Amino acid sequence: MTKKSLTATASLEIVWLLALTLTGAGCQAFVEPRETLPVTPPEPSPEAPVPRELAKVSLPPYVIEPPDILLIDVVKIVPKPPHFIDTFDVLNISVAGTLLEQPIAGPVQVGPDGRVDLGPSYGKVKVLGMTIDEARTAILRHLQQILQEPVVSVAMIQSAGAQQIAGEHLVQPDGTVNLGTYGSVYVAGLTIAEARQAIAEQLAQYLESPKVIVDVFSYNSKVYYLITEGAGAGDNVVRVPITGNETVLDAISQIGGLSQLSSKQIWISRPAPNGVGCEQILQVNWNDITRGASTATNYQLMPGDRLFIAEDTLMALDTLVGKVTRP
Repeated sequence: MTKKSLTATASLEIVWLLALTLTGAGCQAFVEPRETLPVTPPEPSPEAPVPRELAKVSLPPYVIEPPDILLIDVVKIVPKPPHFIDTFDVLNISVAGTLLEQPIAGPVQVGPDGRVDLGPSYGKVKVLGMTIDEARTAILRHLQQILQEPVVSVAMIQSAGAQQIAGEHLVQPDGTVNLGTYGSVYVAGLTIAEARQAIAEQLAQYLESPKVIVDVFSYNSKVYYLITEGAGAGDNVVRVPITGNETVLDAISQIGGLSQLSSKQIWISRPAPNGVGCEQILQVNWNDITRGASTATNYQLMPGDRLFIAEDTLMALDTLVGKVTRP
């Protein structure tokens, strides 16, 4: 073969290689490749492991939301002055200079006749419709007829006409609790301490230095969801209140274990903030948890978690065949 023929053959091979390259590339433009997002989120760092059995974390301070039920009590219900004494009010009456064997010191209830009983040696004094100062003056004048130099102190302990607050209070859909004649207080989104402060400020408009106790009677707003795929017969969803200590094993025990429709393919879908653009999936190894007592995937559940139990594919196929062949 001549030198000219070799040159022509080499040129032809180069042309074929260029043609094959362009064919493989298609119409794609030669641009700088863009950085792609990872298909799966990176594994958590050792400094921030996912909470699981034997490595649980405490949940943050409880935030009140509808339809929680709060237990509210007020230790001292004393209306702001001027308060006019009514029947069955409880007064604290203390007198200095009484007879040694018959002291006057302690709570005294206003009777149905509007009088307070100071004891057999002192008799009764009418205080109905009086203010605290007027009642103190009336008692002093009465005792001056019996004692030489009495010193009288009167204070309100409890008003019979005051609205009783103690008891269970449902957080309503608008986020408030109803305190009767004292109005409503917005507590949604508040912690227990913040709700106590808000209720105390509301009652302080009507009562003298109220001491408020607030606790959660029923934790209804924080839940997780157990979703069981139904193998073609419809999914089952169970809403379970969370206590802050549940793991995957605890949750599945709530429904009596895995049914014959379920596979052992289980995962937790953890809600992410809107706009993040990724799913938070925690795969669960059921055999390791139950047979080997492994804690690696026995994760601690958090409020809002979806524990998903996938269907058994053969059972799903059986259901499908039954639907197709059933007359």
